[in-house]
Amino acid sequence: MNQQQRQEIYETAKNWIYEAGSFIREHMDEPLDIETKSNPNDLVTVLDKQTEKFFVDRIHQYYPEHHIIGEEGYGDALTEVDGTIWIIDPIDGTMNFVHQKRTFAISIGILHNGVGEIGFIYDVMGDILYHVKRGEGAFKNNSKLAPLDKEKKLEEAIVGMNHFWLCENKLVDYPVMQKFVRKVRGTRSHGSASLELAYVAEGIQDAYLALSLSPWDVAAGIILTEEVGGIAGDIDGNPWNPLERSSSLVANPAIHQSIVDFIKEGRK
Repeated sequence: MNQQQRQEIYETAKNWIYEAGSFIREHMDEPLDIETKSNPNDLVTVLDKQTEKFFVDRIHQYYPEHHIIGEEGYGDALTEVDGTIWIIDPIDGTMNFVHQKRTFAISIGILHNGVGEIGFIYDVMGDILYHVKRGEGAFKNNSKLAPLDKEKKLEEAIVGMNHFWLCENKLVDYPVMQKFVRKVRGTRSHGSASLELAYVAEGIQDAYLALSLSPWDVAAGIILTEEVGGIAGDIDGNPWNPLERSSSLVANPAIHQSIVDFIKEGRK
């Protein structure tokens, strides 16, 4: 993807995101017709579906040769990353959206031949847009994000992680992760993976780790954080695969290996 193509797609996608955000704010207080998916806490609303369909319809109209991976089932079943792929989460943080009416985001990552080219994370209620074009810097609204602090120490780190790390589970030995929590300065759980990654890119949070996420949860955030020097992959330190559900670790490069080592100590 050349710079001119990237700029044109970026401008078009940004306009669509603002339009979709306005639509969500306008209709969010209407009856939501809430459903569950994989489990009782995996929620989806009519606005999730309508918002994803909004993007899919426009991509099909303006970029019919592009592919789509979407959370709510309107995308394509892909087995390779050739061509241009839009990875869409129409409302990331649906539980927050349903219960709190805040701390949720529209998240779109655009890849070309497997390379992250464009990313958007739009905090709908805060009207804050994190955005990136590969090689041109990452931004929070109009402010360019600084490169991540390469002198960060684990003892000084704020880490995003939820309570499942500290409960009995199949992946890690939770007493080791309790030791990890005591090692870092503090932990947070915001309930929206894309916003967690935006905070890592902004430098106000230093890492985010999750046991199991889908590509649409992290695509935009990975493109964003890598632009400012972050390292993204799974909890074993392997590269991110945009076609698979996996664990996730995105971190400041100064502490990434320390977190991988901690998790290895606790791996079952």
